[in-house]
Amino acid sequence: MPEKMKLTKMERAWILYDVGNSAFILLVSTLFPIYFDAIAQQAGISSVDYLAYWGYAASAVTIIVAVTGPVLGTMTDFKGWKKPIFLGSMLLGTTGCMLLGFMRSWLVFLIVFVIAKCGFSASLIFYDAMLGDVTTPQRMDEVSAKGFAWGYIGSCIPFVLGLALVLGAPKLGLSQLTAMTAAFVIAAVWWFLATVPLWRSYQQLHYVPAQRDAFRSSFARLSHTMKNMRRHPQVFWFLLAFFCYIDGVYTIIDMATAYGTALGLDSTGLLLAFLMTQIVAFPATLVFGRLSGRYSVKRLISICIIAYMFITIFGMTLDSQLKFWILAVCVGLFQGGVQALSRSHFAKIIPKEQAGEYFGIFDICGKGASFLGTMLVSITSQLTHSLRYGISSLVILFLLGFVLFQKSCSFAEEEQRPL
Repeated sequence: MPEKMKLTKMERAWILYDVGNSAFILLVSTLFPIYFDAIAQQAGISSVDYLAYWGYAASAVTIIVAVTGPVLGTMTDFKGWKKPIFLGSMLLGTTGCMLLGFMRSWLVFLIVFVIAKCGFSASLIFYDAMLGDVTTPQRMDEVSAKGFAWGYIGSCIPFVLGLALVLGAPKLGLSQLTAMTAAFVIAAVWWFLATVPLWRSYQQLHYVPAQRDAFRSSFARLSHTMKNMRRHPQVFWFLLAFFCYIDGVYTIIDMATAYGTALGLDSTGLLLAFLMTQIVAFPATLVFGRLSGRYSVKRLISICIIAYMFITIFGMTLDSQLKFWILAVCVGLFQGGVQALSRSHFAKIIPKEQAGEYFGIFDICGKGASFLGTMLVSITSQLTHSLRYGISSLVILFLLGFVLFQKSCSFAEEEQRPL
C-alpha cells in the first residue's frame, strides 16, 4: 500500500497548478470550439471544414511542441533552469488565453489558439517533470491522481462563472461573444493565480551539473538519450504505447464538443455535459489513485484503454443529447485514471535527474496535443464526408496502444524476474 500521510506543502502547491491549468483545457474542450464555430460561420465555413480546421490547429500545436519540447525539457534538467522556463511557458499560455476572446477573425483566432496551447503544453512538460522533486516514488501514483482529480473539480469554478455569463448574457445586456471573452479572461486569471504557490515554493532537487552552453549541451544529451532508448525497453515500448492510446484520449477531449456541434447538438447541453465529465472524473480519479496501492498499474491502465475502445465505438452512434451525456459520464470515469497512472508510472521508470529530458519526449506522445488522432479524424472526415467514420478511426489507436503497453509490461516483468 502507498504510504498514508497528509499532503506536504510542496505536494499541495504542485497539485494546485493542475487546478489552474485545467481551467484552460476545459475551455479548449467546450467554449473555444463554440466560439470558433460562431466566427467561422460568419465567414461561411462549412461544418466539415470547421471540424477539420480545428483538428489541424490542434495538430500544429503538437508539431511545434514536438520540435521544441524535448530540447527545452533537457535544458530544465540543469540546475536552476526548470522554474524560469516553466514560468515563461505558463505566462505565454495565460496571456494567449486572455487574448483569444478579443479575436474576431477565425484565422487569427486559430493562430493565437496555437500560441496559447503551445505555452500550456510546454508548461506541462516541466510541471510533470517536477513530480520527482515534490514527492517520493511510493506516493507518486496517489499524488499524480490527486493532481488530476482536483484539477477536474477545481476547473469547474471558473468554468461555471464563465458559463453563467454566457447563458445570462441577454439579461446582463451582453452579446454572446462579449460574454465568452469575459469567460476566457476569468480562466486566464484563475490559471495564473493557481500557479503562485508552486512558483514561490518549488525547489529543484534532482538535476544534472550546469554547463556553459546549455542549449548546445541539451541537443547532445537528447541525441544520446534517443540513441540509447532501446537499451531501456520498458521505457521505449511504454512511450510507443502511450503515443497511441493517449493520442486517442486527447483527441476525444479536444474534439468532442466540436464533434457534437458539427452534428447539430445543442451547445448549452454540450457544455453542461462536459461539466458533468469534470464532476464524475473527480471521485473516479481519486479511486484509481487508491486502487494503485492494491492492483498493478498494468491492470488499471489496461482497463482504461479497453474502456476507451468501447467509448469510441459508442461515440459513432451519437445522434441525441442523451447519448452525448452518457458519453460524457463514461469519459469522466476513466479519463483521470489513465492520465494520472500513465504520468506517475513513467516518472517511476526514468532517471529522476533527467526528468525534464524524458518528460519532454513523453509530452510529444501525450499532452502536447493529439497529433495522430486529430489528423486521423480530420482527414477521414473530409475524405469520407462523414463525421462518424472520422471518429471510428480512433479505435485503431487504442488497440495499438493496448498491445504495445502489454509488451512494455512484459519487459518490466522480465527485469524483476530473479536470475
